[in-house]
Amino acid sequence: MTQPKRRRRSSDFTAPKQIRLRDSDGADRPAPAKDEDLEDFGGSWGPEPGDQGPTGERLQKILARAGFGSRRACEALIATGRVAVDGETVTTQGVRVDPETQVVHVDGRRLQLDDTKLTIALHKPPKVMSTMDDPEGRRSLSEFVEEYPVRLYHVGRLDYETEGLLLLTNDGELAHRLMHPSFEVSKTYVCRFDLDAPEFPRGILKRLRDGIDLEDGSATADRAALLAHNGSEALVEITIHEGRNRIVRRMFEALGHPLTGLVRTRIGPVLLNDLKSGQSRELTGKELGTLMASVGL
Repeated sequence: MTQPKRRRRSSDFTAPKQIRLRDSDGADRPAPAKDEDLEDFGGSWGPEPGDQGPTGERLQKILARAGFGSRRACEALIATGRVAVDGETVTTQGVRVDPETQVVHVDGRRLQLDDTKLTIALHKPPKVMSTMDDPEGRRSLSEFVEEYPVRLYHVGRLDYETEGLLLLTNDGELAHRLMHPSFEVSKTYVCRFDLDAPEFPRGILKRLRDGIDLEDGSATADRAALLAHNGSEALVEITIHEGRNRIVRRMFEALGHPLTGLVRTRIGPVLLNDLKSGQSRELTGKELGTLMASVGL
């Protein structure tokens, strides 16, 4: 007797739109997992019966939910010694982990297992205060985070006229470390200023790298490079690891070239990329892991 055909279980998963982002080394991230890869999980990212309990959740399941591919791909990560739990490398399949109490790293990057924590990247427009409320009635950050279900706090500030990348999070420990000077998190800016001569004065770049004396101490660019100039204005990219108030603007003012435009394009491993002014996005798992690892988490 012919057996009836088994009905294929439909997937609860909807593939996200592909957004091309980059990791800290500048390489393109792999595309999201295909639907056929998800068959390893019975078509669902959520915990299955028996997956979670007093002994925790299977490690490969946690890795898959964090965006590291299919079950087979995650098992390969474990087998090749690229995964650590509580600081110890794990190569055995089927290990269970308690997401609430244990720490998992992949290639040195930490996974955020606490799903109550949220960190986003925002492209702050110019003429917006880096506060959630402004007593003078100016635009503030609150209008850009209304869609998120938790209360977020901005990590550092951008001045009123400056636009670009700003991180917001409800992870207090991450925010504290990102702002603490001892961790020296680098930040990259694109600076626009007028020229008073057809030729670009190359001495500007050297002075930025050598250090400029300001009223509150010397300020030095880790990197300074000319991006473009047309004889009347120039674009220079600089990277610094300080967070003093208006420090980039003050460095150029000390050089006699006040800025006419300033955009922050990077914080640590997180890039602004093509995020449009006023738009925001949640950090990818790999971005967040690299960011956390950069501050010792």
